[in-house]
Amino acid sequence: MPHPITMYGKTRCDDTDRSRAHLRKMGVPFREVNIDHDTDAERFVIFVNDGNRATPTIVIGGGNRRLVLTEPTNEELEEAVRR
Repeated sequence: MPHPITMYGKTRCDDTDRSRAHLRKMGVPFREVNIDHDTDAERFVIFVNDGNRATPTIVIGGGNRRLVLTEPTNEELEEAVRR
């Protein structure tokens, strides 16, 4: 079973749009959370990015076995999903 993927993004963000399109192109299921509309998610993104509201922030897996990617390239995203 594949690890769950959550993508935290913003309403107007080219990198979020690119990552969303790439995950869809790869046929990978993911959950998207818009930090412009979810203050808890916004706080999480700021926390894991050392105070920065960086998007997309993509979390693969959960608990102690999660991988957090911030503004990954398409190649970085593909490599992380394959692991």
